Amino acid sequence: MSGLLRRHHDFRLLWCGETAGKFGAAVTNVAMPLVAVSTLHAPTFAVGLLSACTWLPWLLIGLPVGVWVDRLRRRPLMLGAAGLSLVLFAAVPVLARAGGLSLGLLIAVALLAGAAAVVFQTAYSAYLPTLLAPADQAEGNAKLHGSASAAQIAGQGAGGFLAQLAGAVNGLFANAATFLLALLCLLGIRHREPRPDPRGRAARALTTEVAEGLRLAAGDVWFRTLTLFGAASNLALMGYQSMATVFLVREVGLSPGAVGGLLALAGTGGIAGAFAVRTVAARFGTARAMLLCELGLPSAVLLLPLTTHGAGTVLYVVGSFAVSAGVVGGNILKASFQQGYCPPAVLGWIIASTSFLNYGTLPLGALLGGALGSALGVRTAMWIMTAGVPLAALILLFSPIRTVRDLPVRPGEEAREQHDEPDPGTEGRDGAAARS
Repeated sequence: MSGLLRRHHDFRLLWCGETAGKFGAAVTNVAMPLVAVSTLHAPTFAVGLLSACTWLPWLLIGLPVGVWVDRLRRRPLMLGAAGLSLVLFAAVPVLARAGGLSLGLLIAVALLAGAAAVVFQTAYSAYLPTLLAPADQAEGNAKLHGSASAAQIAGQGAGGFLAQLAGAVNGLFANAATFLLALLCLLGIRHREPRPDPRGRAARALTTEVAEGLRLAAGDVWFRTLTLFGAASNLALMGYQSMATVFLVREVGLSPGAVGGLLALAGTGGIAGAFAVRTVAARFGTARAMLLCELGLPSAVLLLPLTTHGAGTVLYVVGSFAVSAGVVGGNILKASFQQGYCPPAVLGWIIASTSFLNYGTLPLGALLGGALGSALGVRTAMWIMTAGVPLAALILLFSPIRTVRDLPVRPGEEAREQHDEPDPGTEGRDGAAARS
């Protein structure tokens, strides 16, 4: 607890609130499907639909919210989003006690909470640079990302434990409490933003920027490859993740507490991937590290459908650990590539356009997983969707990424071939830009 957390009052409050929110979101990711499975006895497709509704707002309102956030003060938007989430998650156990909980209501909560998350995360990303001086932003981002990973792991374990101890529905009270804490932290921040100048953006800026971002992404082989891979990979990842709770409870026979513990243990792979990726990229090259992270490690996902009760749960832990390590490592490499390769003037357009396409396949994957689980059985559907993870990575294998050692660091630069030796600046460049 040094540096910004010790000397910057407002950042300390933002860090506490954001960490609490990430913990609550992780609890929700475990508790909501458990409510559907164990309390409402929902069919497999309905559980997939619930997962899809959590991500659907990113597809529906993600781009308009981006413009909205640029035209208003960010802190009031964050307060409103946190307040709405608090009310929504506190209402679920209250309605359950009154006998009014239904699958339709749970889906409505998922949609509204997902919309609140879009507003909060978009406003939060834009608010942080106004709170910190440029020299402090790297440290601030590192602390926030690190605590978010730890909170996610702890929240998954806590979600299963609370569901086992107090019931899946009552476990959502814990999520409501985290949003109350986030709300109080935001209220305690002293910094006040200036009102944005509405004359700074044209009325059709959103349409113009999205069209330009899509054109740039489609016209560049590196962006095109990574975007197509991200969309295909997210479809497969969300397809099996949306069935994970159903699979572990109904097919493997685990208790809610065991499910949360298993997911938390598997999630530690993300921390391992974040720590290891810079060393791997410096030693073997960023392009080779990308193939290892996105094709080599995630191929262990095929262990998941083999999971059985007892000692067989080790297969799920090993497979999920490898996938988590690969996904986090690959995301870091991709973010570092974008920041170095893309001109700053169009970086926002590229990120907005590619993220829109990537996030857009998440609800589709959840619906596909639920539909296959209902039609073919959960274990068969797990085989199909997990097989899609390494298949999606073939987009990278049959792209220029396979032929080079390192990804290019600026437009127009030729990427180095596989037989080239690393230049003297490779390790320092990769190491400095690896965390995003």
